[in-house]
Amino acid sequence: MLSFVDSDQADNCPLLGSLNNFSITHPSEVTNNREVPITIHNPGKPDGYKIIMGIKHSSRPHYGVQFHPESIATRYGRHIFQNFKRITTEYGSPSSSFLERKAHSADQCNYVPKGLLHTERLELRDSVEARMLPERSSEKKYLRLRWKRIDNFLSRTGGSEDIFSLLFGHENADDTFWLDSSSVDQNRARFSFMGGKGGPLWKQMTFHLSNQSSEGNITIRRADGSAVKNTLKDGFLEFLHKEIQSIQNNEEDFQGLPFEFHGGFVGYLGYGLKVECDASSNKAKSSTPDACFFFADNLVVIDHNNGDVYILSLYDEYSSNNGNGIYGNATHTSWLLETEKRLLRMVAMAPTLPINRNSLVGSRDVNKHSFVVEKSKDQYIKDVQSCLDFIRDGESYELCLTTRMRRRIENINALQLYLKLRKQNPAPYAAWFNFSSVNLSICCSSPERFLRLDRNAILEAKPIKGTIARGRTPEEDECLRLQLKYSEKDQAENLMIVDLLRNDLGKVCEPGSVHVPRLMDVESYKSVHTMVSTIRGTKKPDVSPIDCVKAAFPGGSMTGAPKVRSMEILDMLESSPRGIYSGSIGFFSYNSRFDLNIVIRTIVLHDGEASVGAGGAIVALSDPEAEYAEMMLKAMTPTRVVE
Repeated sequence: MLSFVDSDQADNCPLLGSLNNFSITHPSEVTNNREVPITIHNPGKPDGYKIIMGIKHSSRPHYGVQFHPESIATRYGRHIFQNFKRITTEYGSPSSSFLERKAHSADQCNYVPKGLLHTERLELRDSVEARMLPERSSEKKYLRLRWKRIDNFLSRTGGSEDIFSLLFGHENADDTFWLDSSSVDQNRARFSFMGGKGGPLWKQMTFHLSNQSSEGNITIRRADGSAVKNTLKDGFLEFLHKEIQSIQNNEEDFQGLPFEFHGGFVGYLGYGLKVECDASSNKAKSSTPDACFFFADNLVVIDHNNGDVYILSLYDEYSSNNGNGIYGNATHTSWLLETEKRLLRMVAMAPTLPINRNSLVGSRDVNKHSFVVEKSKDQYIKDVQSCLDFIRDGESYELCLTTRMRRRIENINALQLYLKLRKQNPAPYAAWFNFSSVNLSICCSSPERFLRLDRNAILEAKPIKGTIARGRTPEEDECLRLQLKYSEKDQAENLMIVDLLRNDLGKVCEPGSVHVPRLMDVESYKSVHTMVSTIRGTKKPDVSPIDCVKAAFPGGSMTGAPKVRSMEILDMLESSPRGIYSGSIGFFSYNSRFDLNIVIRTIVLHDGEASVGAGGAIVALSDPEAEYAEMMLKAMTPTRVVE
């Protein structure tokens, strides 16, 4: 039989005993039939019910709780697990007082899943490790890095915008990137990385999923214009894994550099790549590529803390030593020297920039089109209600519902659009990309980090859950900040994603290393306050960068929890593919470090159309009208930039 713990006798329950001030309500009437779910009636409220939070077997060491003892916010979670460990140890001891212990010994546990016994675990581990051994590319590369530093240079120019404009802003900034820490307040970000079509190692990789599986087609375009198309049966992330594994490096080359991107892969992973992680399928095919990356062999880095500017260039020593001159030392040295000269000439130049700043939109009818929300307000509210129904039915705890807004554009200056966006909504994980071969530009002003792996093997995620508009006066602004800080609904949103990411990082981190140094902090940006948490852990030595991404992608703040079931529900409710929105933008350095954002507050320009994605997390406390208002608030800044 199952029994329920009386609050006056909590210490008599081995699982919950010795927990100070742990409140347990004694049920006054219980129905506990073998075929009927356990219910409890509260006579104090004639029509009300209390939820049972804990049960135990009357004689066996079987316990159940209706909450998450492993949650970061569970006050006595560690004590409960310690108690359970003690119970398990005592149960296995010869002096155990539990009844029928021998009848339920490990030797007779038929319900133990195959693979959990010690010898089978070893076999399973060996097979998994064999499967995870990287398949080395036949084209091995030994990349060397040369770099130069110009001390305190930023203060002598008009800033990072001027540097990008001079070096890469010509000819519509085709095939350029800019990982732009346009907001460096409170040390949220320190470095910006920029580059264009570079040297002989430069290439662009464009990937389209071919169906609902991870199989797809990749086009690799070189700097000389040549292109090769191939089918990737194992998906893009496996391809990227092999590319990174095929590169050898010399650690002495990047000693002394204070940042993590030293050249390598820079681009985006679309939301559809969830099928290469845990998701079973995609509802629809995205019109934009599911992944697009450059291999950047030449780049410029800006240190916003001290104003230093770095010029970096990679070359392949194997090819250079084999007599292939285009890969040699002279080629990249020439680029380093020429770029340094161009930068130094900036100091003496007039402050005018080479970019045409006269017009954002060259269309004959600037206001001919406006953004159209994919779903009406009524339909979005119905979708929120559907999410609430799924949550009440126990299908999910939290669902991150999104939609998209679109408008036609003509002759727009995409780089000018990004410069306007970064001015109106500066963000620590902002980015500009142009992929000219697929007529695609990305203007991103994201405040959210998805995942970073640094030189010390530390993984860090910084999910955002909880957003409110800034106030019009300092007093109103502070009231709104505190309103967000103490909002039960927003705390619930944030907590569930923190616990989800703790689980994701736990798959690839050293046991016991995952921790939360900052829980539910409120950060303030130009137009909104946001609730942000920080989760960190130490990567296991045998885990690759791509393994880390696969463990956590897509970012939990854009899916909900539990992740897999939540993604399935969202696929049913959302009427179009998310595409680039809610994926990740960032870099994978050639020496296996990476930093990726969450693609939010972003304008995607593709084939004559501008699109903006927005949404919010639905939890049991959500109000449908308020959720619609929050979605519109998040979309307001990027859509107004285009309008």
